Amino acid sequence: MKKKVCLITGGNSGIGKAAAIQLVEAGVTVIIGCRNEERGRTALEDIRAKSGSEEVELLLIDMSSQASIKKAAETVKLRHPVLDILIHNAADFDISRKKPKFSKEDVEMVWATNHIGPVLLTDLLMDELKRSEQGRVLTVSSQGLVMHPFLKVDLEDPELRESKYSVEKAYYQSKLAQVMYTYWLADKLKDTPITVNAIRVTNVKVDLDRYPDLSAIMKRMYAVKSRFSISPEEMAETYTYLALSPEMNTVSGKYFDEKRQTVPSSKYSQDKDNISQVMDLTLKYI
Repeated sequence: MKKKVCLITGGNSGIGKAAAIQLVEAGVTVIIGCRNEERGRTALEDIRAKSGSEEVELLLIDMSSQASIKKAAETVKLRHPVLDILIHNAADFDISRKKPKFSKEDVEMVWATNHIGPVLLTDLLMDELKRSEQGRVLTVSSQGLVMHPFLKVDLEDPELRESKYSVEKAYYQSKLAQVMYTYWLADKLKDTPITVNAIRVTNVKVDLDRYPDLSAIMKRMYAVKSRFSISPEEMAETYTYLALSPEMNTVSGKYFDEKRQTVPSSKYSQDKDNISQVMDLTLKYI
């Protein structure tokens, strides 16, 4: 049986790394996308050691940079003419950020990394996905959207250039857009063997060492929150299930929680006119 090939962005830490280990252990050739070469190589060796397999590769990719995404996609095409699974795990949610940052293409970093980047990467690798017997695309959203049932994508100012900036608002807007993109792409690919589903990530333990500038108050808040959070490995099990389970062969356009159950998104996100408007805006970026 031909080995499946999976690309998972942000595969060097947290849920992404845990999922990479599980997928390699299941016999999948995994490409971990990482923007930092040193951290990527450290993760590569750790994944190989823990999985007992060499079937894992490193791909340098900065999901905020369209130039980097295009270069990385060409690298994937040269290595693997067939891509079976694409998991958009990488995300920008720097909880210590107070002011917006912008990508090399002058796009606000959260919007660029969490939404525009995944749409572009999927588009660039579509031919490789179509060569799979049953390609799968997994997008990643957040359970935090439940606390924002009336949130909408700001079609006039999606990068929050004109309004008061908060990284939380930018993050949840980008994750809402990803859910809507999931529905849109699933509909576009309904006559192909490719499925597209979204994962609603719940509270997962955060490595606070990644945020040295975080205030003492915020550190205490996240320390308390972590007591009620699941491990990255537990959350990764849902990634692995949706990526490999035969039960998911024909399931597309759905939204799954950490218990592998389908859950509803907001009424706004399910409206076809709203989805069309968000995707018209999105495609202007790429």
